[in-house]
Amino acid sequence: MQTVLVTGGTGFIGSHTVISLHESGYEVVIVDNLINSKKEVLNRLERITGKRFKFYNIDCCDRDSLKTVFEQNKIDSVIHFAGLKAVGESVQMPLEYYSNNINSMITVLSLMREYNVNNLVFSSSATVYGQSEDVPFTEESPLGVCTNPYGWTKWMLEQIIKDCANAIPSLKVVLLRYFNPVGAHESGLIGEDPKGIPNNLFPYISKVAAGTLEKLTIHGDDYDTPDGTCLRDYIHVCDLAQGHVKALQYIDNNYAGVNIFNLGTGKGTSVKEAVAAFEKACGHEIPHVIGPRRAGDLPVCYASTAKAEQLLGFKASRDINDMCSSCWNWQVNNPDGLQD
Repeated sequence: MQTVLVTGGTGFIGSHTVISLHESGYEVVIVDNLINSKKEVLNRLERITGKRFKFYNIDCCDRDSLKTVFEQNKIDSVIHFAGLKAVGESVQMPLEYYSNNINSMITVLSLMREYNVNNLVFSSSATVYGQSEDVPFTEESPLGVCTNPYGWTKWMLEQIIKDCANAIPSLKVVLLRYFNPVGAHESGLIGEDPKGIPNNLFPYISKVAAGTLEKLTIHGDDYDTPDGTCLRDYIHVCDLAQGHVKALQYIDNNYAGVNIFNLGTGKGTSVKEAVAAFEKACGHEIPHVIGPRRAGDLPVCYASTAKAEQLLGFKASRDINDMCSSCWNWQVNNPDGLQD
């Protein structure tokens, strides 16, 4: 049985991926410093899977502490989620984002080299494509000028990983560029649990639907799209989690080097369509107003999924209605999020 180290494994995407890994027969070791998640996630994962996962409360920038994980476990592969991820916050705290996200990856890579761990799946982002309007984005689309420090860290980390793969012939890497992960596990036990006012659309809609927030502001309805609002490629987090399992299986069956895949649905959903689908899920209207455009927003952004379908055998199976109903189920069952 292969053992996978999942950094950031109590976070939103990480925790759902732990479930998929377990269901696919992998042994999982979780590392997380709990800066943007809660230890209660481990209890929820145990309720879902029946297994108590080995957990280390460690910051991936702390090399000495992280080294103990490699010493105490025979790690076969690493899935690296750990990192700061709020776009707006990264603009206000650029030094913290560059320091944390880059140093944590360098620490992980150096320990992988020291302990002869050669399999890596990296949590990247469609933000690396920058402000191009040439959609759909393929893996060969030019990497753009990123609009925030968070995006730049993903761009830089991809380059660092590519350089390491050039220098270490045995290294096998899959870079996964996510589009817009949303939704929650069907159990309603884990989901997206942001601290403070949510930055992303779906957690915000959930809070408005629950009455915690007064109304949703739609930023612009005069774009060149069918209903005037921005189109985004939303992917259910459980589909995304399965994409990581497919990436590990791909690594097992292929030569060393770096391979890059988009993970999305290949379809754009407008903000108004997302609101309508959420209203259907919760059974009542969601108060919303139209505000001015937000600087840097692309009218349309969605993935080409052909490469992932052909080489990974990955295709998202859940639609926008599934995403909204699972979000609402999570919200209803956890109105105040997870409590430690």
